[in-house]
Amino acid sequence: MSTEHHTLEGFIGDFIRRQPMFFVATAAADGLVNVSPKGGVGTLVVLDDRRVAYLDLTGSGSEAIAHVRSVNRITVMWCAFEGPPMIVRVHGTAQVLTPATPDWDAMSAHFPDKPGARAIIVVTADRISDSCGMSVPLLDYRSDRDQLDRWARGKGPNGLREYRDRKNAISLDGLPALEEHERG
Repeated sequence: MSTEHHTLEGFIGDFIRRQPMFFVATAAADGLVNVSPKGGVGTLVVLDDRRVAYLDLTGSGSEAIAHVRSVNRITVMWCAFEGPPMIVRVHGTAQVLTPATPDWDAMSAHFPDKPGARAIIVVTADRISDSCGMSVPLLDYRSDRDQLDRWARGKGPNGLREYRDRKNAISLDGLPALEEHERG
């Protein structure tokens, strides 16, 4: 049974900040539901009592961006893989900021400089809840992987633009994701 909370302040926010990994779920009105694992030191911040934001890095798809822009529903989930069992979910709406967005500079100051950064997703909570998480396995966190950063650095700005043109312009459902001026 889950417990609903009115704020991200206190132990919920503290729990979120400690987790090295989280999951983002979005869906189109028709078509696919997408769940993506996210993580990396400093790539998620608790902004205030109702908002979190994460740095969205260039990847093989752009489902969350397309879905948020289309229907604007999102759920972010954290699981305790170490220590006492717990799951936290934030259900809400989101705003997509890209380097072409006027608020980019102010918001990007919250995050490390990553070579593949393509967007910041700012999630505003409609519902904040926790549940037991007793079936989540215990796992040992060793470190972040560096392959994505190395890959993005190796591509360089022109290579990232070309990749985003091919892989991040539309979602798997054919919805627009990153517009041409946002791809690099």
